[in-house]
Amino acid sequence: MVFKTDNFSTKQLKDIYLSILKPRLIEEKMLILLRQNRISKWFSGIGQEATSVGVALATESSEYILPMHRNLGVFTCRDISMVQLFNQFQGKVDGFTKGRDRSFHFGSKEHNIVGMISHLGPQLGIADGIALAKKMKKEKKATVVFTGDGGTSEGDFHEALNVASVWDLPVLFVIENNGYGLSTPNKEQFKGESLAIRGEGYGIESLSIDGNNIVEVYESVKSKLDEIRKKPRPVLIECFTFRMRGHEEASGTKYVPKEVMDYWAAKDPVINYEKYLIENGVYSSDQISEIRDQIKKEINNAVKESFDQKEFIVNPEEEIKDVFYPFNQKIIFPKEKTISEMRFVDAISDSLRQSMNRYRDMVIMGQDISDYGGVFKVTEGFVDEFGRERVRNTPLCESAIVGTALGLSIEGIKSVVEMQFADFVTCGFNQIINNLAKIHYRWAQNADVVVRMPTGGGVSAGPFHSQSNEAWFFHTPGLKIVYPSCSADAKGLLNAAIEDPNPYLFFEHKALYRSHKEMVFDDYYTTEVGKAKLVEEGKDVTIVTYGMGVHWSKDVMDKLSNYSADIIDLRTLQPWDKEAVRSSLEKTNKILIVHEDSITGGIGAEISAWITENCFSYLDGPVMRVGGLDTPIPFRKELEENFMPSGRIEKTLINLLEY
Repeated sequence: MVFKTDNFSTKQLKDIYLSILKPRLIEEKMLILLRQNRISKWFSGIGQEATSVGVALATESSEYILPMHRNLGVFTCRDISMVQLFNQFQGKVDGFTKGRDRSFHFGSKEHNIVGMISHLGPQLGIADGIALAKKMKKEKKATVVFTGDGGTSEGDFHEALNVASVWDLPVLFVIENNGYGLSTPNKEQFKGESLAIRGEGYGIESLSIDGNNIVEVYESVKSKLDEIRKKPRPVLIECFTFRMRGHEEASGTKYVPKEVMDYWAAKDPVINYEKYLIENGVYSSDQISEIRDQIKKEINNAVKESFDQKEFIVNPEEEIKDVFYPFNQKIIFPKEKTISEMRFVDAISDSLRQSMNRYRDMVIMGQDISDYGGVFKVTEGFVDEFGRERVRNTPLCESAIVGTALGLSIEGIKSVVEMQFADFVTCGFNQIINNLAKIHYRWAQNADVVVRMPTGGGVSAGPFHSQSNEAWFFHTPGLKIVYPSCSADAKGLLNAAIEDPNPYLFFEHKALYRSHKEMVFDDYYTTEVGKAKLVEEGKDVTIVTYGMGVHWSKDVMDKLSNYSADIIDLRTLQPWDKEAVRSSLEKTNKILIVHEDSITGGIGAEISAWITENCFSYLDGPVMRVGGLDTPIPFRKELEENFMPSGRIEKTLINLLEY
């Protein structure tokens, strides 16, 4: 192995050695602890240290790095507390995630490190968002994100590279090509000898380097980062390397041919660099031994301190509290009392416009939302008013764009993402469920993101443009879900969602966009999240619903003139207003739950279960539900009408009233 160090001082050479040796010795200690059954699992990066360390040393401490599970060197180069690191590895409360995440699945805002999730690829979109924020702020900073050779097969890899290329984002994508995705060799994962060529397909400068040569990694990365800072653009670097241990220790390395193991053993990044330093008189063998002993002592002391810390005590209240970023909503009333008639779509647009003025760096992203104004024209004229930097057309990359939104949040910028149709959210599902929803619970990073979801049927748009999919997310802790039924609430609740630094899914029924209108305050205001609205008051039955269900229920009750009903518009589905339901049911003693979504596993099922558990004594009849059929929603009008619950509300309600 050739180390070209003409431009390096003796101090630099020594610093590099200390930086690459520390993660190796920590790993060796972790393997001992694993064999002693003192830790549960370990994903070793032995053999790959040069890539992690070289990249980390080349970055500025103020620049974000998004590592993977074998990048211990990134953490040690950022001077993270070794005691806290061992606490994290043991799942202790004084780790980085309070015992909620394993090994390297954590981030540290203090150290500008963003934690990964087990799903390979989503971190790449987040890097795009951080880089976009830096570019918007005109900070001459790069963002570095790691992935593996296996991860390059994921759609997130391609989406993130495409977005970074189209938007000229200052991102350095680092591929650690270690030859295997767990046990699957590269020849079974992709065609060709190199992955760098994939960057070229997106118009991204790409290069391949020896990932085991610490000097080459450092020099190559530093050079490209210097360029990126001066002229923002993405660059891809492929580092050829190898892990000498299994995917994790239990898996072993039997699937690796002996000649491959021998080849890479001879290219050990720590041993080879150590030999070079001795041969060139930077260190003597005795000095190397002393350095090793000193670091081992530091490691052993940290391990002891970590193991001696207090036993883990579960705090249920804290577990619930940490799901969301702390936020106490303060209701804002309009300063001016002037009102105008607004269609539902106009109220949404008005909210976005006022929020864009209120938060001067807020970004709106989505397909066709710029000059075209979105397929529903919600953002028509926004480009002229706020500019293309803040009103951004996106490629068809839902996952990367949701990830980008999270990256913006990490940099303190609010964003609203428009799913062209709620149906398309499936392409960004992983980012929402596993990143947006969990990130604060894991390592106290908030996700200041609102995802707008045009939803619902009755518009003859078929099974891929008409789904009601709010129940998919209702089950996931860490998300707030809003589903307004009228213009005034649409504006007030969207304003409230944007104010809240937590992730929101904001459902907007397409059939209401231009069919519903009412008088709405012109001035900025917010509506209380988690508070239902009593739309109509009655005595015979309680109807709990939201969205179009409110209008259907009102129409049915207009027909049933001999009866009266409390019609409760939930407005917010997560959290939902349990006390409003309890209070009404205590009075009427009968309840019907109405939603457009398919009946099985719908939100009505959870509300029904809660009523049975908490309000059973109030009931004079069964809890009844009306929902969509348990089929995909069809296109043809007659079939769609049969699917929709609106035609079944009256009959069900009469059966309940006469029970």
